[in-house]
Amino acid sequence: MTTTGAGERAELLGMLAEQRDALLLTVRGLSDESAARRSTVSELTLGGLVKHVTAVEREWPRTLRGQLFREENAADEGRASLRMQPGETLVELIDDYRHAARDTERAATELSSLDVRLRLPEAPWLPPGAEWSARHVLVHLIRETAQHSGHADIIRESIDGASTTRQLGAEWGFA
Repeated sequence: MTTTGAGERAELLGMLAEQRDALLLTVRGLSDESAARRSTVSELTLGGLVKHVTAVEREWPRTLRGQLFREENAADEGRASLRMQPGETLVELIDDYRHAARDTERAATELSSLDVRLRLPEAPWLPPGAEWSARHVLVHLIRETAQHSGHADIIRESIDGASTTRQLGAEWGFA
């Protein structure tokens, strides 16, 4: 999921791609059973985190394209998205995530400018009538993906001792 090019937009999309790659590195090599396993007192699972970031990446391209959506049951759906359901596989969840990420990248590159003001959807965690720049949306996606990647690292380490930080260090030649 690497974005090429120069300029601020490419840098932001590149940073988002790095955060996605870190999350996917965390779930590499897991069985469906391990991906669905709760390893802490929270509802978070690794497969559920992949589902959640996929859901997030499905909604923001709509906003980038100026299409408002309404989050009527956002809190309940958000909790449900943190768990793998029977019959779901990690491979399918990852494929779905990659597809949603490509749509985010397309929507961001279609914009005339990152300064474009975008009306945000009505959601319990946003003030009514809120607006952000497209730049703010991309930074928000980076922050959200990085936060959930950190959650995933803790969960993975509690399942089998694997650490994304150690894996990244090894891949980058620092181990």
